Amino acid sequence: MSTAPGPTSPVQAAPARTVHHADGLGWLRDNTLPADHAIVTSLPDASELPKLGFDGWRAWFTSAAELACRSVADGSVAIFFQTDIKHDGRWVDKAYMVARGAEAAGSSLLWHKIACRIAPGNTGFGRPAFAHLLCFSRDARLTAAQSSPDVLPGLGEMPWPRAMGTAACDAVCTFLIAHTSVRTVVDPFCGHGTMLAVANRRGLDAIGVELSAKRAEKARLLRVG
Repeated sequence: MSTAPGPTSPVQAAPARTVHHADGLGWLRDNTLPADHAIVTSLPDASELPKLGFDGWRAWFTSAAELACRSVADGSVAIFFQTDIKHDGRWVDKAYMVARGAEAAGSSLLWHKIACRIAPGNTGFGRPAFAHLLCFSRDARLTAAQSSPDVLPGLGEMPWPRAMGTAACDAVCTFLIAHTSVRTVVDPFCGHGTMLAVANRRGLDAIGVELSAKRAEKARLLRVG
């Protein structure tokens, strides 16, 4: 006696990932991001752009933050993960520099989280014990009910030394899924692709741009737990 097959659930396509070997800012200038795309990135620090000189890097950094904020749709978000550096015995506040670029783009701060790089109460030498995680938008607004923790106790897994950290990436994805219509994460300075891999794991599509061919290839293949 034959049995008719029961109803089947639709098969959902796996989240997509595309990584471009290109200059991140040039790619942003050449591409218009749809409303369901958000930028999540970590802008390079002075050590990664030595030819600019320190003052040149500061100007580049702020203009890069401005372009990132301008590149997302009015109701979408641009999110930055940045760790301060010391120069000539003085701290360089990257959160301030990002905020200057965002203000020039007409964007407002939706939230600013601190991600602990080492356990609170311990001293960091050379680099601070925390990183900034900042979210900006031109039109999006959040209610008090949409609040989330302001301090992340750890960065999570670090697939490479300059990685954003999987716990920080997860916090970003949780926000995007719960409180925005974003379904694709764009990282124009994707490095080894930690943000892209976490976004895929959380069901979001991802687009990365990376100037280094070796890093771009790693970003295409990276998987995280």
